[in-house]
Amino acid sequence: MHEFNDLTSLARYLPSRRSGRPRDLVAPGPDENALQAMVALASRTPDHGKLAPWRVVHVAAGQRDALADLLAAAYRAEKPEAGRLEIEAMESFAHYAPALLVVLHSPKATSKIPLWEQELSTGAFVMNLLHAAHAAGFVGGWITGWPAYSDAVRDQFGAAPERIAGFVFIGSPSQTLEERPRPDIASVFSLWPGPVA
Repeated sequence: MHEFNDLTSLARYLPSRRSGRPRDLVAPGPDENALQAMVALASRTPDHGKLAPWRVVHVAAGQRDALADLLAAAYRAEKPEAGRLEIEAMESFAHYAPALLVVLHSPKATSKIPLWEQELSTGAFVMNLLHAAHAAGFVGGWITGWPAYSDAVRDQFGAAPERIAGFVFIGSPSQTLEERPRPDIASVFSLWPGPVA
C-alpha cells in the first residue's frame, strides 16, 4: 500500500506504475472485496454532470471457461474461416490473470452532457482503476482487441448504446515489468503563443 504525505511521495509513486501484459499476470490477485474497493476508488474521477457513464462487470475465476466458450463461439460466428490458432487465442484471452473486470462505457444519451465528455470520463475511470490496482500492490493491464468491438460479446455484458471500454486484468507480475518509451516532454507540452491574428 502506498501513502502520499507530500508531492515527493506522489512523484515517486507515479513513475513506478506500469501496465502489465495480462497474459503474464499470475496469482495472487485481488479478491471480490478488494476489487469493489478499487472500483470505488476509481469512481473518484472527473465526471461532468455526475453521470457515472460506466459500469463494471466482474468475471469470476469459475466463469472463465464459460467466457472462453462465449468468445470462441462469437469469433467463429463472425469469422467462419478462422483457424485453430485464432480460436485458441480467444480461449487464452479469457483465462489471463487472476482477476478480470469488464468495463462498459454506459452513455447517458438524454443528458445535456456531450457524449464525448462522457467517453473521456470513462477513460479516466479506467485509468484510475489501474492506479487503484497499483496502489493496492497489484498490476493491471487494460486491453481491448477483437472482443471489445464485438456486439455479440458486448451483448453478454450489456446492451447498445453501451460499448466495452476494455478488459482490465489484475494480478501479480510473473516477471520484471519493462519500462516503455515515454514521449519527450517537448513534443507534448508547449506555451500558448497568444491569439492568432
